[in-house]
Amino acid sequence: MDPILEKYQALEERVRAYTPNLDAQRLYTAFTYADAAHHGQLRKSGEPYIIHPLAVAEIVADLGLDVDSVISALLHDCLEDTSSTYEEIAKKFGEPVAALVEGVTKLTKMQYVSKEEEQMENLRKMFMAMAQDIRVILIKICDRLHNMRTMEYQSPKKQREKSLETMEIYAPIAHRLGMQKLKWELEDTSLRYLDPVGYKEIQEELASRSAAHEEFKTSIEGRIAQRMAQEGIRCKVYGRVKHVYSIYRKMYAQHKTLNEIFDLYAFRVIVDDIPECYNVLGCIHDMFKPVLGRFKDYIGTPKPNMYQSLHTTVIGGEGIPFEVQIRTFEMHQTAEYGVAAHWKYKQGMANKQLGSEQDFEWVRKLLESQQDTDAEEFLSSLKVDMFADEVFVFSPKGDVKSLPAGATPIDFAYSVHSAVGNSMVGTKVNGRMVPYDYQLSNGDIVEVLTSKAAKGPSRDWLKLCKSNEARNKIRQWFKKERREENIITGRAAFENELKHAKISMASITAEEVLPFILRKVRFGTMDELYAAIGYGGTTATKAVARVKDELLRLGRLNEAKMSQSGKSTAESLIVPQTVSVESLRGSNKHSDSGIIVEGLGNCTVKFSKCCTPVPGDPVVGFITRGYGVSVHRMDCPNADPDKRKPEELDRWVRVAWLEENLPAYKTALELAAKDRDGLALDVTMALSTAKVKVSALSARSTADGNALINVVLEVKDREELNSVINRLHQIHGVYEVKRNSGN
Repeated sequence: MDPILEKYQALEERVRAYTPNLDAQRLYTAFTYADAAHHGQLRKSGEPYIIHPLAVAEIVADLGLDVDSVISALLHDCLEDTSSTYEEIAKKFGEPVAALVEGVTKLTKMQYVSKEEEQMENLRKMFMAMAQDIRVILIKICDRLHNMRTMEYQSPKKQREKSLETMEIYAPIAHRLGMQKLKWELEDTSLRYLDPVGYKEIQEELASRSAAHEEFKTSIEGRIAQRMAQEGIRCKVYGRVKHVYSIYRKMYAQHKTLNEIFDLYAFRVIVDDIPECYNVLGCIHDMFKPVLGRFKDYIGTPKPNMYQSLHTTVIGGEGIPFEVQIRTFEMHQTAEYGVAAHWKYKQGMANKQLGSEQDFEWVRKLLESQQDTDAEEFLSSLKVDMFADEVFVFSPKGDVKSLPAGATPIDFAYSVHSAVGNSMVGTKVNGRMVPYDYQLSNGDIVEVLTSKAAKGPSRDWLKLCKSNEARNKIRQWFKKERREENIITGRAAFENELKHAKISMASITAEEVLPFILRKVRFGTMDELYAAIGYGGTTATKAVARVKDELLRLGRLNEAKMSQSGKSTAESLIVPQTVSVESLRGSNKHSDSGIIVEGLGNCTVKFSKCCTPVPGDPVVGFITRGYGVSVHRMDCPNADPDKRKPEELDRWVRVAWLEENLPAYKTALELAAKDRDGLALDVTMALSTAKVKVSALSARSTADGNALINVVLEVKDREELNSVINRLHQIHGVYEVKRNSGN
């Protein structure tokens, strides 16, 4: 018999096993259609292409999905790789199948700014399809699983790229859908290509000990089964050695060898109902010594991915610790197959789309979360939302909220409702007032105090919260309520970063350049870019990096830098340029100040109070009468070449910063802000969080309702100072932070 036809018949039998009224002709038509469409195409392995759709359909059937899903799996590459059209598939197999195939179809290749943006675009389309029909992602995961199973035929570069994407995107999604069986295989096959040496070492070590492992498992299984029989509890007991990636991650995190990891085993006891789960738990703790702090009740408090089970770690008579998981048969199906185990189409509820159910609210939250953030941050927060350990806390009414580990009261408030978070003025945990950066623990009872007079969230909350949901809702508030303030804040941060990169503003706003710059940063106008920086949708650093890339592509980077570095060639003869340590070799290093002065050794160096330079600032020196060399920033008005007296030109000298062992330097900042209660306290807290020493701080209100705050602080270099300035820009009401630029 033709091996391909044989594979199809095996698929049909598998589907028939859980679909008594199977329309076999429709399934066969889908197979022959796909086979004809892919005729002549080969896989990298040299096999006919139809082998791949058949294998994906087989994995889909293993999950017990409906016939439409199996047919869609057979057709999933037709729209991309063949001449088939949406309309043709819809006419032959129905609109639902065509929609599924379109949802699963790989995206047309586009030009993206980065690999992260390409992944984000793929994910956005994937989540939009998921929100309509959850089957899309189930088929997509099956497609990726078969591709990983046949990854050996790809190039080493492709193997690493696809394995990394699988580990970072597909395995977390499978985890979030509760599909542990598929998640484990995705992780193990990815590890095989990401760290082949580590993978092989663990696999060979496990194989060499397989006899000992089997003996231990058989012994424990027998003892548990015997005890359950004595108690009259009907159950199924089996043990397993944890999968390769689970062991690898433990070795990596705990810096241990395989010989030092003892809890390699997990045993499952599967019973009929929930009361028996707790009866079994009592028996297990009676038979073996429980390890304190290692008991978790996911039956009373299920995980967000629907997982339910009792977990306990115990130590047997041999001194070997192992985990025991106790669950019902229904819970076990959910643990293995997740959302697929709760499939409602096979229960005659085809009119109810799973994507609309509350269980999959997180899909819509993920869709919302990527609207106002850049690709790198979205992918980073996706991993947190998908894969992070959870902490379970309660509202005063007893409602359970699942939050990422390390979550704060801010995360809790926004998980209740955005209006609760925006009007929050304080929080209580277990009846006690706590600060906003308090880390919540399992079982905490959290109460949010709100007020109609609340002025909204603080920008600092973006750094305190852990969940993408909270961060997105805070950004949405700033985007909507503080646009003008965002533009001012964002422009200041952007111009400061441009100055640091030595690029002039005029060079990027030139009529012939600006359209290219806006396309590169992906905003319609500069004000939109400033607003996004202001509310936290992107950062000035990332925006300027893209500006530099585009100027380089246009061949205008040197021109942009020249326009920033000096006013004219003639001036460059008068104004000493920023110099390096190497260019001043032979000059004596002044160890106390961290400055080298050209042509002068062992001289006194002081830093001018008019502009308070710090390492990283372009600087110039002036030989004073009786006080050594005074160091000014190049942009200090007192160092302006137009104001220099002809008779003093020879007193201006080149100076440079040492590159190491520099002391801390005093510098001054001036903040302008809308006057409000607690402003000075917020500034003090921000400086304290930045861990810089503050020498002086003064504040005064102005007649126009604003406030001016002057700060003298000590920093190591310009990079640390810029970090402090950015932090101060995030304070609610602050619209300008500038350095003291001279008298």
